[in-house]
Amino acid sequence: MRGGTPMPANPFENLPPTAPAAPLRIVVADDNPVVRAGLSVLLTGRADTTVVAEAADGREAYEAALVHRPDVVLLDVRMPGVDGLSALPHLVRLAPVMMLTYSHETEIVQEAVRLGAGGYLVHGEFTVDQLVTAIRDITVGRPHLTPAAAGALMAPLRHRSHATAHAEAELPHNSRGTSPQNLSQLQSNVGHSLRSRFQLSTREAEIMDLVASGLNNQQIAAVCFISEKTVKNHINRIFAKLHSTSRAQAAAKWLGVA
Repeated sequence: MRGGTPMPANPFENLPPTAPAAPLRIVVADDNPVVRAGLSVLLTGRADTTVVAEAADGREAYEAALVHRPDVVLLDVRMPGVDGLSALPHLVRLAPVMMLTYSHETEIVQEAVRLGAGGYLVHGEFTVDQLVTAIRDITVGRPHLTPAAAGALMAPLRHRSHATAHAEAELPHNSRGTSPQNLSQLQSNVGHSLRSRFQLSTREAEIMDLVASGLNNQQIAAVCFISEKTVKNHINRIFAKLHSTSRAQAAAKWLGVA
């Protein structure tokens, strides 16, 4: 009791209840009407998501996004008229875009990520709950990739690693008959990768490959399954080792054009 006025047992008991968060508003773009209808039923039947428009190609998706200003666009790749990749750079200016498709070819996945897709899900590799989690996460900048998409992004790095390993494995055979001094020089010129030249760790070299490919920190985090903060820490160390102050300068040195 203060000043003769009794205090309520619970000062918060008369406050109005907190309003539930509004469901995420989604545009679904796919040329297959069965896929569109299925996604609409699944996502509109939940409390946390709702489909505000459907589109059969990229042009319709863009027009729907202009009208409805959704929280997320789910975008197929192969559609008649304006396809997903053609519409993608225009759509990402309006809302985060999640590629949702059967296409998982390396070139397509890489191009989608390069053009700004916030995630890439391949049909058959996720549950409804995982889809909703991915949708919710890309609205706050956390990308999602299903295994096939992640594998497609990693393929060029694996190819480069295998090519380097093959060259190093061939080195003793190719250098037979050379003197130890010449062999040492040959190993220095051929056997040492960019990673050893710049004293980068395996992870740093992997990330530098992705930087040189034009990926931003968010996209690199998705490919490497690490946080953006960890990516930034790696890039700061890479810049120090490459004596660079920008991504462009580091990429030029990494690619041997500076």
